[in-house]
Order: sequence, then structure tokens, then C-alpha cells
Amino acid sequence: MRTLASLGILTEQSAQRFALTSLGEALKTSAPGSARSSLLVFGSAWQRGAWDYMEYSVQTGKPGFDKAHGVPFFEYLAHHPEQASLFSETMIGLHNQEPPAVAAAYGFAVFKTIVDVGGATGNMLATVLSRHEGPRGILFDRPHVVTDAPALLTAKGVSDRVTIVPGDFFQSVPAGADAYILSHVIHDWDEDQCLTILGHVRKAMNPAGRLLVVEMVLPSGDAAHQGKMLDMAMLVLLGGQERTESEYASLLGKARFRLARVVPTNSAASILEAVAA
Repeated sequence: MRTLASLGILTEQSAQRFALTSLGEALKTSAPGSARSSLLVFGSAWQRGAWDYMEYSVQTGKPGFDKAHGVPFFEYLAHHPEQASLFSETMIGLHNQEPPAVAAAYGFAVFKTIVDVGGATGNMLATVLSRHEGPRGILFDRPHVVTDAPALLTAKGVSDRVTIVPGDFFQSVPAGADAYILSHVIHDWDEDQCLTILGHVRKAMNPAGRLLVVEMVLPSGDAAHQGKMLDMAMLVLLGGQERTESEYASLLGKARFRLARVVPTNSAASILEAVAA
């Protein structure tokens, strides 16, 4: 307890009596943007094992996670539902400021149908629809991932405007929409895998549609940026990477998109708006 107090998580009020500090309060399940699930995930043995192979990842460009566990990251989660649920909770907690910031920064009301590709339990899509009353949404992710989506969509009051479609974006994505969101999807994969995902979106999207890639955009040069630390984690866990604006433009170009503009948000993420090239 004294160790935690020395780290600012607890405060020693009297002999053998401790209380949570504001930092410690953030670990409570009920805290807004709770850090509890993040600590449980990132401090877990199944995550730490991947970092034993960081040198392997740096040398080969392949994920250390696969080397440690014998299966890719998301396949592991598909067979470990408890960890998968905790991981989804972690992603919501880590990015809790992003959905409102994205919804406020972009004019989603012009669209009829928005597909959230790899949208997990629907937090981003639900937040966008809550702010913009016109569009309907399609939530698309793997079957075991969207299991918890109905409860979240109901809680956000948009369940009547969202169709949940289970599937695999490496095979196809729902066709015919005028907007496709890829929120923190592209950074998870290597270039060939990214081009497969983007290719399916390009094929499915209406000719005048928009692709909205929500990611951190790295600054060039030596400037400090939290995404540069995340870049290493993406490599070790998934074989993915963070990118600069020019790197995103190049990647999108290879998939027959053109980067139209980068829209900043009041969060660490930006919206990269792309159109058919």
C-alpha cells in the first residue's frame, strides 16, 4: 500500500489507513474513461509474452505476438472471449474522447448510409449517429466481436438506425453505402493486408462515396508524438504501423483512392478523407 502511495495512486491518511487519489480513482470500473481494463490487458501475461520477441519483430517486420502464441492477435481473441471482451472495453476506454471529437469535426449528416468497417461494438458509429440524425448505419465486424454491440447501441439510443452485419473485411464488406469508416483498423495490418481491406471498400463504395480513415497521423522528423510509441506496439503485437500523411496518401493511392484532405479533431486522431481516384 505504501508503494502505491509513493506512486501517487493512494494516499496514506493515517497509520494503516489509505485512500484513493484522483489517479487511483481512474482505476475504478465506474470512472469515466476508466483505466482499469487497460492495465489488466497491457499488464497481462498474454500481452507481455509478445514483447519477449521485440527483437524478432524489428529484424523481420513480423509480429512477436504470433511467435509467442502461435496464432495472430485477433485469432487469439476469437478463441479467448474473456480477454476479447476486456480488450474491447480497453479500446473504448483508451479512445473515449475520439468518437465525440470525430462526430463534431466532420459533417456526417450528408450521408444516407455509413458503414463502420471493423467497428467492434459500435461506439464510434453510435456516437456519430447520435450527433447526426439523418444517416443510418451498418456495423460490420467479426461475429464474436459484434456480440456485445446490441447493448451498446441500445444504451446510445440508436439501435433502430443500425444494422449489425457480421463478416470478415478480408473477404468483403457491405456494398452500396456512401460512407465507410475505418477507425483504427489500417494501423493494425501490414501493407498487403491493408491493400486487401481498402480494395474491398473501394469495390463496395458508391462512386461518389467517401472513405474516412480515423487514425493518428505521425509528424515527420524527430518531433515527439505518442503515435511513435504506439508504432512499436503495432509492430510487436500485429505487424502493423502508424503512418505520416504522405505514407497514408501513398497507401491509399495503391488502392485506387485519392487522399482529399486531413481533418483534425479535438483528440489525438485525425480523419483522412479519401475519394475514388
